This record gives sequence, C-alpha cells and structure tokens, in this order.
Amino acid sequence: MSKKIALHNLGCKVNAYETESMRQTLERAGYEIVPFAPGADAYIINTCTVTDVADKKSRQMLHKAKKMNPQAIVVAVGCYVQTGGQKLAEDDMVDLLVGNSEKAQIADILKRRWQESRKREYVQDMKNIRAYAEMECAGGMALEHVRANIKVQDGCNQFCSYCVIPYARGRVRSRRPDDVLKEVANLAAQGYQEIVLTGIHLSSYGVDFQDERIGLLDLIRLIHQEPGIARIRLGSLEPGIVTREFAAGLSSLPKVCPHFHLSLQSGSDSVLKRMNRKYTAQDYRMRTEILREYFEDPALTTDVMVGFPGESEEEFQESYEFVREVGFYETHIFQYSRRAGTGAAAMDGQISRQVKQCRSRQLLDLHERQSRKYEDRRLHRQAELLIEEMTETESGEIYLLGHTREYVKAALVGRNSGDWVNRRVQVELLEPFGPHVLLCREWEE
Repeated sequence: MSKKIALHNLGCKVNAYETESMRQTLERAGYEIVPFAPGADAYIINTCTVTDVADKKSRQMLHKAKKMNPQAIVVAVGCYVQTGGQKLAEDDMVDLLVGNSEKAQIADILKRRWQESRKREYVQDMKNIRAYAEMECAGGMALEHVRANIKVQDGCNQFCSYCVIPYARGRVRSRRPDDVLKEVANLAAQGYQEIVLTGIHLSSYGVDFQDERIGLLDLIRLIHQEPGIARIRLGSLEPGIVTREFAAGLSSLPKVCPHFHLSLQSGSDSVLKRMNRKYTAQDYRMRTEILREYFEDPALTTDVMVGFPGESEEEFQESYEFVREVGFYETHIFQYSRRAGTGAAAMDGQISRQVKQCRSRQLLDLHERQSRKYEDRRLHRQAELLIEEMTETESGEIYLLGHTREYVKAALVGRNSGDWVNRRVQVELLEPFGPHVLLCREWEE
C-alpha cells in the first residue's frame, strides 16, 4: 500500500507553483496525495517567512499536522526553513527540514527518511546557490485548465531594508528559455489558454545569464509564438523595467494582457529611501504614464506598505495622495511587520499597531473607491471574457464567471452548459453585479 502524503502551501504564487510541482513529483514516485486532514503518513508544509506573522503561521501549521497524526512525518519545506532553521531543528514536532534548493528532491528525501527514521536537515545556504532549480509543473495550478502560473525566475538581488527574501531565496537565478517554452507547449497541449509568468523578482529575469543576452521582454516574445496560448499575463514587476522600449514591445504583442502590477510600497520619497527602494515617486509615476501611453486604460495594480519605521503622518499623507493621483485599479495594502534580520527591524520610530491599522483602513477605503471607478469606466464596452467556471445561485440561476484581459471579474448570464468553460467570449460589460464583479452579455454587433 502506497504512503499517503498531504501538502499545504503558505505564501506567494511561487510557493504555490513549487507545492504543485512537489505534488506531481510525489505522485510520479507512487505516493498517494490526500487532503490535509487526519490520516496521512506524511505532511509537507511549504512555509513562508516574509513577515514574523508568516513565521508564526508556518509553525502553527507544522504543529497542527503533528497533532493530526503524531506518528506521521512532518516536513517543513522552503523559506522559513532557510531563515528559522535553528528553531525548527530544535522543534520536536518537525521531522524533516528541506530548504528551497532541495524541493525538487522531495520524493527521494522522504524515501530516505522512512528508511533511516531519524531527523535530517537538507538545507543549503542560499547565497551559495547559483543555478536555477528546475521544478516543472505538468499541468495543475489552474482552474479547469484555463489559467496556469509558470515560474521563470527565482531569487532577488535588491535587499530592501524590510525584506528577508534575498536570504531565504538567494540571488537571482533565471530559468532557461527552452525549459520555459517546453512547459508552455505542454500546458497549451492540455488546453490551458492563459499563462501567468511569475518569479521572486520577475523583472530581473535573464540578468544572470552569462552566455546570452535575453531579458523578460525577449522571453515574452518567444512565448507569444506558442499558437495554443491566447493570453500572457505578467506577475509583479519592478517599476524600473518599464521603459518606452519595454512598453512598446509589449504593446506589439496581442496576447499580452493590459494588466500590470507595479510594486510601489510608498508614495513618499523619504520612506522609499529608508526602504532602500531604487526609485522615487516621480520616477514611478513616469512609468505608469508610459504604460498608459502604449495601452488604452490598462489595469494598474500595486502594493503599498503602511507604518514603515519612522513613517510620519506627513509621509503617510504623501503616500495616500500619490496613490489617489495615480488611480490604481487595485491597491494591496500591507501593515509593516517587524522582521528579525532586516535593516528595518533595527530602525528607530517603530509605528504602533493602532496607527498602522488606522492608516490601512484609510487606504482600503481609497482602494474601494478607485476600484469601482475603474470598473465603471469599463461599462458598456466590449471585452474578451475567458470563462473559468459555472456557478448556480440559490434561486437556480446559472452564471458563467471569468476575467477580462484587464483582470476584471464578470458574470455572463443565460448559459447552462459546462462546455462554455475555457472559452473566450466577446461580451459587453453592463453593470455592477456583486463586490467587484460586473454583469455582462454576449456582444452584439
């Protein structure tokens, strides 16, 4: 009888991709994948360490797994293993430690653990890792074979003062174009129509290649040639990558979705400097203007942090006004979390929880208004809807749900066949239907 393995993911899209890859690796090795519930022989938790809160959640999930089955092997994998290894090494609830560079060997590592029956650590110092660890997903990571994430890059060289990720993930390592294209072709053959390029620092793709000059735009151009893929969506970008050449290149590729996530963090120059970000607010604004010059009303989304050490009320208001003036479709707001091992953790002027919550609420209110404003601008326009799922209301009405190329969620009424899933339909966006969902109908010429 094959061993039963349960997996649980914490953290970012890259982690989710790697968790799916581990799942497929374990299935190929003959293991049975089961839900994260009592009864598994081993529990694998792909951990996150982006904040102290993430560390805490990782520990809680590891302990929960051991309580579900005290006889099971509990495996801590990933970023928290890289930064909190000593704590985990001393934790009796954890049986195996597997670092980021060893995830691809998870099946062999588990096999050895059952043979040896003792705690082991498979963890390398990430600063010594220079090669990209190939972890292909042969499908999955998507809904009804509609959209799939593809990891093309790992690591980060930026060392923002609040971030521990360069220590957990190491330096920039890019996936070879041939390997990316192989996975894209495989996903297209399975029927996936949209791919999302993701990485720890996607904008740095290719900077580590020694034998050829290829950057993110070059990779996108290669992917664009795959006939089975209809949409290419980009993960989070650093603003510095957005030049006129970059925007012009993207705009010439019809499959590229006009949806761009540019990480901001703060609209105050003095805060950006303390964060060790590599741009000013004005430079960031220029990048958004370039995108709007080459794309008609693209969906611009961003991240903003509140309560960074020393953030005065004046600096917060600068950031608030900047977000308001740029007019993002979505703003993801984060409260600064003190992270041991980073420069910001030692800074004076740590902000109280109450102040951070107050500032977060102000930005959340702004986000809601700006998001509705962008969605209102889309009304009574033609849009391409990629159908992702069919749902039925309590009253028996059937709706087809999907996203436009701008990543606006919409509901199409009047079709009751699952055959519509994974079809692209030209629609007219009519009116608000629910929280950030628009009602639409098929487009009539």
